Amino acid sequence: MREQVEHLMATATRAARAAALIHSEASGRGGGRWVDVKTASSDFVSDVDMAAQDAAMEVIAARYPDHAILAEEEGGGRDGTPGNEHLWLVDPLDGTTNFLHGHPYYAASVAVWDGEGPLAVAVDAPALGKVWTAARRRGAHENGERLRVSRTERIDRFLLGTGFPFKAHALIPAYLQQLDRALRRTAGVRRTGAAAIDLAYVANGILDGFWESRLAPWDYGAGVLLVTEAGGVVARVEGGPVGLDAGSVMAANSAEALAGLRRVLGGG
Repeated sequence: MREQVEHLMATATRAARAAALIHSEASGRGGGRWVDVKTASSDFVSDVDMAAQDAAMEVIAARYPDHAILAEEEGGGRDGTPGNEHLWLVDPLDGTTNFLHGHPYYAASVAVWDGEGPLAVAVDAPALGKVWTAARRRGAHENGERLRVSRTERIDRFLLGTGFPFKAHALIPAYLQQLDRALRRTAGVRRTGAAAIDLAYVANGILDGFWESRLAPWDYGAGVLLVTEAGGVVARVEGGPVGLDAGSVMAANSAEALAGLRRVLGGG
């Protein structure tokens, strides 16, 4: 089992690196980008997303042809062999809008889940020079160094990360109420525009907690294991575990802090 997990993590790392190399090459080339809009006016897909997805999926499929793949962009679905419970979650360019504007907060996120949840993951942020990896019961790492969540205990001293529900405008009024309460009862709120990086920042202690109203599984597929293997906790904002269905995500550096953050966001 140990060798299997190590091979899975090596594959996740290599797939994320393959996608990140596409990011770097495209960024260095400059010039115009092929861009289209998906679900909302600010929800973009570009030629870089597609090329990065192809690169990551090629790595995974070559090593694990019997595994299923669920990637964000069109053509990113691949069925696995019946009876095989492994599912790869690929966000080839988390933070497309940032990338298109030259903002450095973007990354490739790759994770493999089984029936118990996330098993091995990698997040590669080339403009930040960071690679985050984690494997179940083997810890989380940033550029090879072991990660631990922050030790902040008081919610009023928490620095939180968040994401705006820009793809689901119906969620904005409730989210703005949460944001209002968080701003009044914590040390501050930051938004990077890339959930994979936000969750990595909880894992390395830059952020004490994080929440977002709605994310797809490829958005958080890697980040949840980074947080939990670094000693943190992840759940739905409304309660319950985070699974493979799109929904809310909340993370904190301890179970007690997670409960306190939920009270803040819920107005309790």
